Amino acid sequence: MASNTRCVVSAETPDFRPRPAHNSSSFLSRAFANLSHLLSWPLTPGDRGDILASTSPQTSTYHLRGPAQASYILGGYLEAVLVARDHWGRPKTHGGDLFRAQLLGPELKAGVPGDVQDLENGTYLLSFPLLWVGRAQVQVRLIHSSEAIGVLRRIWREEGATVDFIGYFRGPTGYEENVTCNVNPLLTGEEEAICYYKDEDSGELWFCARPLTLPCDSLVGHSAGHYWDVTTPHEDALLAWNVTDKVLPQGIGIVRVSQERNRKLVPSPEKTCYPGIPAPKPSGFYHLNVWHSLACSSRSFPTANSILGCLASRIVHMMGDSTLRQWWEYLRDTVPSLKPVDLHGTYQVGPLMAVDTARGIVLHWRAHSWPLRTLRTPVASLHSVVRELAGLAGGPHTVVVLGLGAHFTTFPPSIFARRLAGIRTAVTALLAREPRTLVVIKLANTGYKSVYGSDWFTLQMNRLLRAAFSGLPVAFVDAWEMTSSLALPDSIHPGKLIVRNEVDLLLSFICPT
Repeated sequence: MASNTRCVVSAETPDFRPRPAHNSSSFLSRAFANLSHLLSWPLTPGDRGDILASTSPQTSTYHLRGPAQASYILGGYLEAVLVARDHWGRPKTHGGDLFRAQLLGPELKAGVPGDVQDLENGTYLLSFPLLWVGRAQVQVRLIHSSEAIGVLRRIWREEGATVDFIGYFRGPTGYEENVTCNVNPLLTGEEEAICYYKDEDSGELWFCARPLTLPCDSLVGHSAGHYWDVTTPHEDALLAWNVTDKVLPQGIGIVRVSQERNRKLVPSPEKTCYPGIPAPKPSGFYHLNVWHSLACSSRSFPTANSILGCLASRIVHMMGDSTLRQWWEYLRDTVPSLKPVDLHGTYQVGPLMAVDTARGIVLHWRAHSWPLRTLRTPVASLHSVVRELAGLAGGPHTVVVLGLGAHFTTFPPSIFARRLAGIRTAVTALLAREPRTLVVIKLANTGYKSVYGSDWFTLQMNRLLRAAFSGLPVAFVDAWEMTSSLALPDSIHPGKLIVRNEVDLLLSFICPT
């Protein structure tokens, strides 16, 4: 075990509630106080026993809010009204559905997320900014009915977890024992003999059932365990594939957007990208497969030399999940002079490093610590984000990128709130000792569609991420919008096109001019 991790064996189940890092208690108390407000969602009233009374993607409709126009003006808005209906075709009388709306320009490889306002009476207002000249088409998808979200809400709030993990213990002779581990001692399957592990930097706790013969300090490996069956047959029907993530019948014809002042695009803001910049909604759009930020003057880095010029003399620390590892892999694969260094980082959690010694570039990536769904990996590689941040001096050549969320959707929101409280404190301390350090927060991707990682969960994760770092001079890369704006299949691990644009936005904050 790592030297800053403590192991205790208890004959009783103690009250080992995870404690936040030093000085994070005030933020944590505010986070819990605001949790209900942050994660508010309209409730679904009435009898939920009738599947046919749930929202249907086949019968729900949408139409223009006003009369159709021959052409629309660049920079204006297109507005529509969506009426949710059940499988009988009856209009719904309450809100709470998760619809996703897009305005797409397939010929121009363009796209922008639409705003969906829930009026909580079965109708929704859709609004789309008109950001490019040419043809555009509205597309609306029902991600989850309100009734399905009621299932997800129950699981998230009532189940302690929907997965477990495996701890691998090894004795001096090589003999191994495997046990169940989790974020809560009651979820390990044992009520008495428990091993618990505390990260002294963050206060994060981890619990394993005590092995039959080996001591707690012989824990050497970690991996994902089992996905629990947490739904009833009725709930499974509400979450079934034929009503999840389905496109509604087309309700609006092709829209034509005309030029204004010889412009073909809404102009980018003149202000450069800097930490703490206010985030508009939407935060940007695609045109010719390039993301244009609406918050700042984002840049493209189309060649290896342009990337090298930006990263010269910089150390970039990436900490988080595999969606952030994709950024590291993109840079490694795109820039031939960035050479991977063997850190025994063949495991999914890293650590990974690539360097360009001639230009003084160092790129790190490592996974955040428990809970982590991964293949078997050494426990010694599981460093908390707080621990890593505490070891950084920071400075104008230091970049920290955090990407969290995907591995926390299988636990109640309080688990993620606790983790964020500790990380916020560590980021605050880093910026206090060296304000010139750049900290970038990657929001979580779309892509999940199950009880273990629904996009509805991810939406809540992103709300918590924004709230956790509010008031701090950090930059955000809105991966939620960047992974949901084009006519591409949702994937938790998007393709190179999306990753390239995410990295370009990161580089725009590193090198704004």
